[in-house]
Amino acid sequence: MKQLTSLRNQLLIAMPQLHDSFFEDTVIYLCDHDAEGAMGLVLNKALDIDFARVCEQLEIFRHDHINPIMMAGGPVGSEQGFILHREPGRWQATRVFDSFAHLTTSKDILEAIGKGEGPTEYRLALGYSGWSAGQLDEEILANSWLNVEPDAELLYRTAPQDLYQAALAKLGVSPMTLSDQSGHA
Repeated sequence: MKQLTSLRNQLLIAMPQLHDSFFEDTVIYLCDHDAEGAMGLVLNKALDIDFARVCEQLEIFRHDHINPIMMAGGPVGSEQGFILHREPGRWQATRVFDSFAHLTTSKDILEAIGKGEGPTEYRLALGYSGWSAGQLDEEILANSWLNVEPDAELLYRTAPQDLYQAALAKLGVSPMTLSDQSGHA
């Protein structure tokens, strides 16, 4: 199967046929998408894990008023943390995707966030979403995902519970008009 154009640095929006799966109504920031596979972070599936608890486990100082929502980034590696953030900073392990999209996995950014000295716009995630070579391409051809270009508003300022509808709205689509029937020519 021929690989589709890379969707790296795009948002994936789950289609109705993903109902009753981990990915139901999710929006995923796609960090990687190439011949070897794909990797992304779910941005709108809140975890019932308190940031204070994470800081305590990692022995990180945290001001009491700093308690961001933790997201389930995906079903893979749920003990691994990821911070998608707007401001570049000088963190130990950061990848740059766009001028407003950086991904850091090192503890130093959590320490800065806890002290109120880290990025001001970010999403925290535990775990990630991964696809083997060609798997995401097949899912896209099977009409499981839509994609849209991200912007800072969607990535950082839209409340997680509103992100699915906001991402669809950017495409000019309403959730009521989505169908699980594919129509590829």
